[in-house]
Amino acid sequence: MPPLVFTAAVERLIDLALEEDIGSGDITTNYLVAPDARAQGVIRAKEPLVVAGLAVAQRVFERLDNGIGFTPHCKDGDRVAAGTPLLVVEGRLTALLTGERTALNFLQRLSGIATHVRACMELLDDRRVRLVDTRKTTPGWRVLEKYAVRVGGAANHRMGLFDAVLIKDNHIAACGGLTAAVQKIRAQVSHLTKVEVEAATQEEVREALAAGADVIMLDNMDPAAIRQAVDAIAGRALVEVSGGVTAANLQTLAAAGADLISSGALTHSARAVDINMKIKN
Repeated sequence: MPPLVFTAAVERLIDLALEEDIGSGDITTNYLVAPDARAQGVIRAKEPLVVAGLAVAQRVFERLDNGIGFTPHCKDGDRVAAGTPLLVVEGRLTALLTGERTALNFLQRLSGIATHVRACMELLDDRRVRLVDTRKTTPGWRVLEKYAVRVGGAANHRMGLFDAVLIKDNHIAACGGLTAAVQKIRAQVSHLTKVEVEAATQEEVREALAAGADVIMLDNMDPAAIRQAVDAIAGRALVEVSGGVTAANLQTLAAAGADLISSGALTHSARAVDINMKIKN
């Protein structure tokens, strides 16, 4: 699993989250707690979950106290039971209280995605199909949410519009046809760049194959149509299934024979899990 990279965008997101919550100052903590008071905060899972985002939670507290200490009790990717301590944070009490909610927001959201993805991966058992995410991520959170997908055991599709060619229905309409769109792309991109084309019908599958698509995305096809398309493609291009993919139909779609299944639900439909922090003086 590739590690989480703290890109400039992720660092800005952490700063924005803290600024949003703290504003001009944490008036409750600042009035109640002495500036030099120190304490420990124990972060625990309140339900069974797959951990993701420990380093992000640590980064939040470091913004508020650069001398803060951390004792992890698990690592990202671990499945833990309810009540399990995840991380002990030690430092200025004002930093612990002020950073608590922001740190937990990151940790609960990312662990929620990892937990949801892990459950989906278990439904696939040992099938050769590869489960991947989409660009249906929370604005500003893409690097983090796609990291959580990897923690859960699935893989990433393209990160954005900049790192892969994917010709979709509106591109096809804008270019006057599927073949024309593929030819126009091929004339401009590197010979090393793969071209993926979306197909919603068997006719479009045949046209994409004839045009030389490297990957054909079957959009919102039922299992019978997927099997028909897979048979027609016969290994001459990778086959991706997309559209309306959920945990409920994942096994049925996987049995239809595609190479890839992409699901926006891996990120947009994962609920945040329950994690808390308790102060120990």
